[in-house]
Amino acid sequence: MAKVVIFDGNAIMHRAFHALPPMTTPNGAPINAVYGLVSMLYKVIFDLRPTHIIFAFDRPEPTFRKRILKSYQAHRPEMDESLSPQFEKAHEIIQSFKIPIYSKAGFEADDVIGTIANMINKNILIVTGDRDMLQLVQGKTKLYMPGKGLSDATEYGPRETRERMGVPPEQIVDYKALVGDPSDNYKGVPGIGPKTAVSLLGKYYTLDNIYSHVSEIKESVAKKLIEHKTSAYQSQKLAKIVTDVDIDFKLGNAREWNLYNPGSEQVFKTFGFRSLAKRAQDIEQAKLKETQQNLF
Repeated sequence: MAKVVIFDGNAIMHRAFHALPPMTTPNGAPINAVYGLVSMLYKVIFDLRPTHIIFAFDRPEPTFRKRILKSYQAHRPEMDESLSPQFEKAHEIIQSFKIPIYSKAGFEADDVIGTIANMINKNILIVTGDRDMLQLVQGKTKLYMPGKGLSDATEYGPRETRERMGVPPEQIVDYKALVGDPSDNYKGVPGIGPKTAVSLLGKYYTLDNIYSHVSEIKESVAKKLIEHKTSAYQSQKLAKIVTDVDIDFKLGNAREWNLYNPGSEQVFKTFGFRSLAKRAQDIEQAKLKETQQNLF
């Protein structure tokens, strides 16, 4: 049975960079985030046994969300100067593994991942540290979220999503429309916190229905909703992951991954990844053995 794993490349790179101590290539270039990314890839292959592997990354161009809100993500600090040059190296080693990488100018990796998940009717696991993507959980789609380090991870289906967020996946966008998101710098409805948002969505289910019944809501809460209605709907647009990005996607390409081949062997040497090269050989040998056994 096909099992598709989609990596949120930016989220995992950031997680790896902060989880691991500084490391350098033989030439002295920083490489710890790439090492962590590849280690996470190996863990996912070992734990989840994917048939198809895909990576998605952000692009440097402003996204459509910047047109909706100029201050979107404006307060985020500049990327660490030791991390930024590692993204090119991450692309290099992923491509050497024959794993396809997708991105789209004007959109975030989240939108590309949401689009791919929407295009295929397969069992999908999205590897990310970004809670925003819990809104994509449904049916055959789950999230696989690393913990503080890279050694442990939790799988999120609908039940786990509700336990963590207080609402089911299909309500997360409207939940964020109410509470906002400080990390992305949009406000939602100021004065409405998680407890009130969960209560409102529990009774009225959607943002539209909340506003349709605003006259029934406690006066102090209704006043905030009415005063900040524009912000609520703007926040809803910012929170919603796009699932129809125009990308040239071919699922078959994601099945061709091979961790140890002449191209990756050279990249392993360039980056000084001796132990990762040995593990790649072991994974490919185990994959070949499993394939041969399945023939009989």
